[in-house]
Amino acid sequence: MIIDHIGIVVRSLDQGIAIWEKTFGYTRMTQPVVNTRQKVRVVFLQKEGSLPVKLVEPADPGSPVFALAARGGGFHHLCFKTDNMEKTLQHIEREGGRVIVPPEPGEAFENEPIAFVYMHGLPTEIIATDRKAMQIVASENGKEVSCQAEVHGIVERVHG
Repeated sequence: MIIDHIGIVVRSLDQGIAIWEKTFGYTRMTQPVVNTRQKVRVVFLQKEGSLPVKLVEPADPGSPVFALAARGGGFHHLCFKTDNMEKTLQHIEREGGRVIVPPEPGEAFENEPIAFVYMHGLPTEIIATDRKAMQIVASENGKEVSCQAEVHGIVERVHG
């Protein structure tokens, strides 16, 4: 397993993005994505030579991160990428960890399975993919374009 990203809860994605861009020099890697199962909105930020950061905003009061955001937000989780989700979860459980959320489709990862575990006091997300939904691939006239927007534009031109 390797660390894929760090999850940070924020009250507002717009404010969080502005802080991470201005203060730490990160840029947006994706457009915001809504995770309906976790009731959050997320966006990935990147900086050359650094791990990506996933900002997490509660989408409604029923979100598991709502209370943390209400207190001002902060560190939420580390995410590890694995080659085999099932074997990794079994290994974590053998080592005393607990699966909190079993594998389910993660909208921020183009619906590839994600899981959440708790291990030695550390909330941890487990993924088995490199995919990030709504990834920004280009800038067109100063406006960011995502993979999905780019594909949609091509389909529109072909079938127009």
